[in-house]
Amino acid sequence: MTSADLSFAKHQADTLFRRKRLIGFGVPAVILAYFAYIVFAFDLPGLAQRANLDNAVTLASDSWSHKVHVTRDNRSGAITYAFEGERKGTYPDGQRPDWVSGDEVITINLGAGHLVRYLPGNRTEIDVPGFPLIKVQAEGRSLTSNLPEDLPKWISASNRRIAVNTPEGRITLTGARSEVFKYFPGWELFWFTLDSPYHGQSLTQILFGAQIDPARGNITGALSDFWNNPMWRHKDVAWAIGETILMAFLGTMGAAMIALPLAFLAAKRFSPIMLLRGTTRRLFDFLRGVDALIWTVVLARAFGPGPLTGALAILITDTGTFGKIFSEALENVDQKQIEGVVSTGAKPLQRYRFGVIPQVVPVLLAQILYFLESNTRSATIIGAITGGGIGLMLTQAIQTQKDWEEVAYYITLIVVMVMFMDWASGWLRGKLIGRKD
Repeated sequence: MTSADLSFAKHQADTLFRRKRLIGFGVPAVILAYFAYIVFAFDLPGLAQRANLDNAVTLASDSWSHKVHVTRDNRSGAITYAFEGERKGTYPDGQRPDWVSGDEVITINLGAGHLVRYLPGNRTEIDVPGFPLIKVQAEGRSLTSNLPEDLPKWISASNRRIAVNTPEGRITLTGARSEVFKYFPGWELFWFTLDSPYHGQSLTQILFGAQIDPARGNITGALSDFWNNPMWRHKDVAWAIGETILMAFLGTMGAAMIALPLAFLAAKRFSPIMLLRGTTRRLFDFLRGVDALIWTVVLARAFGPGPLTGALAILITDTGTFGKIFSEALENVDQKQIEGVVSTGAKPLQRYRFGVIPQVVPVLLAQILYFLESNTRSATIIGAITGGGIGLMLTQAIQTQKDWEEVAYYITLIVVMVMFMDWASGWLRGKLIGRKD
């Protein structure tokens, strides 16, 4: 090897090492620059400053607990006691929580020394341990109080609204009404509402005890009152779950039935006409290129809201996806099996039926069942837009900004539904395709 060759080899080695070093330092630098861009583009420092952990804690507690509202109407003076502040959860006349006492002066004992008193003349006193007694007077739409100017973080006050948040409960005062919320763990009235004779009865009493309602048997009456619970709406929830699964099923299976014959037109092996093959493929690209949510909005304008609109949106999107998957599976079939069927004198349709379809069935079924499971989740979101299924009920509960225990209930049901569909699709896949040990 001459000196020129050695010099050239050394130059190549130096160039290679420089390129390696450039890549070694350049790639991490680009990644760090991208992360820095994300920090400023999404304003992460500002987001951290605006974050309110107290609201997050309140939301989390609302999801696994319930509130009892003690409300005074400052116009009429009427006092109501209700679970979650709903009329369907109002205590019957003459009944109230045992932590509320008094007649002319209503004393609300929140616990740990926290007391709230509703006094005549739309006056309210709030006794919080370690803080001076708070006195508030409602006059028309305005409030006057003895609160100092320098308030702790757990009190917010203006001349229209005063809010006091304590570990034992919350107090909200406005000119129109005074309201106290006390939290308790659990989903109260989940089984029976206050007007049901089975409320407060144990399972043993219902199953084996004396007849509670003279007009109905214990088991029949308890099941009826649970199913028709006006607060938790179990009957409506079950119907909504069924609508969601139906949307996913109709959309997925309809798309599979439409996509299979079209896939033959898109497969080069079975469609020699280039124009027809290219047109079919571009159709698949168009159908799956538009997201199902966009199809939902378009179809809702055309057909109106409803579960059928959601099913059609899934059908259109999945037709494009299935068409591409099925056509690729058809491209990879074994020609020898087709030739074997042809040798028996089979006609063209029989060649497809006995020579092609058996080869692609495992792939097709696996994809269809997977998309059925996935579309069950998608149908929840689509239902929130089209007005059907459990997605609509979830959206309505979120929009109220107060029924977070119902939000937790619906989310739990959605997770259970997805788990069930996962199990069902796996079981069905094993029955139809078989399992490999």
